Amino acid sequence: MATSPAYHAPSGATSSTPRDEVDAILAAWALERPDVDTTPMQVLSRVSRLSRHLDLERRKAFAAHNLETWEFDVLSSLRREGEPYALTPGALMTELLVSSGTMTNRIDRLESAGLVTRTPSPNDRRAVVVSLTDEGKRRVDAALISLLECERAILAPLKNPEKEQLATLLRPLLLAFEQ
Repeated sequence: MATSPAYHAPSGATSSTPRDEVDAILAAWALERPDVDTTPMQVLSRVSRLSRHLDLERRKAFAAHNLETWEFDVLSSLRREGEPYALTPGALMTELLVSSGTMTNRIDRLESAGLVTRTPSPNDRRAVVVSLTDEGKRRVDAALISLLECERAILAPLKNPEKEQLATLLRPLLLAFEQ
């Protein structure tokens, strides 16, 4: 049985700082395993929990436009490409980090819904190009506005300099996976 828990409030926290679920998890681990340094959990458990909350909120934003998250991801990849809003399935796979089979299934479903078309590649007879339809462009543009409203609401507790600082602090963590 531990007599002095290893958990300490993060620097900058005071006794009046509201506690979240991660604080409770860390305090419980400190009691049960005072020999283990749980400091990485202060950041990464919060990022993980925020990711789950963000995913749920994103789903709501997209549902208002009859889109699933994966549909928005494919459509927005095409939309960001600029006119003619087209990419090869391989480029979409690379950008979205999915397998060939998954990408084919997604393109099939989006094509059936009238949101994308497949045409032969002008550069390679063996390849196809996936393009946004007018309806796909309309839906992804509307869903983007809803997503941004949702994300602004999520970030509302932070001041602008804090948002910029958070983005700056998260960038090297993401780059470590993406490079």
